[in-house]
Amino acid sequence: MSDTFLYTSPLDPRAKPLIDELIYEYDSRYGNYFSEEGAAAELNRYPPEAFAPPVGNFVLLVRNGETIGGGAFKYYDEQTAEFKRIWTRSDLRRQGLARKVLVELEDQAARQGYSRVYLTTGFRQPEAVGLYLNYGYTALFDPKVDPEVYKTLPFEKDIRHLVPQVPANADRLPLQAAAGH
Repeated sequence: MSDTFLYTSPLDPRAKPLIDELIYEYDSRYGNYFSEEGAAAELNRYPPEAFAPPVGNFVLLVRNGETIGGGAFKYYDEQTAEFKRIWTRSDLRRQGLARKVLVELEDQAARQGYSRVYLTTGFRQPEAVGLYLNYGYTALFDPKVDPEVYKTLPFEKDIRHLVPQVPANADRLPLQAAAGH
């Protein structure tokens, strides 16, 4: 059983299981609570280009050729990536796959120059709230208050420690190396 990450686009046919199950999940939990059009309207709120490099990215977690999870991020501000669409296949939950996707997205956002993550989840997704709280995210709301009061639940996390560091003398390294030969 080999899990691999595939960087692609929401338009990739391999993303269809992710999109379809997200629509089902959101519709079953929220109905048309947020929109008359339901979850499909929410998932189509951003164009696919919003999740493309250099300011965004879209990743699928694939096992034996099947999409089993995924997520995306887009530009929020100069320092901040906004995570969206973190999902794992419903029959494979409780195996750490969402955490695996979250870690991959954090690493990729850092590689693309972001130092902070912002995300929101819905008030009827206690599993997601637990994941973010247990993985170092700070709730930007009072977790002791009934989450329905807030409707969407924002979180943030500092990821500066993941940003690749360039040595202070990196501009001189090639010259020093060349001088030694």
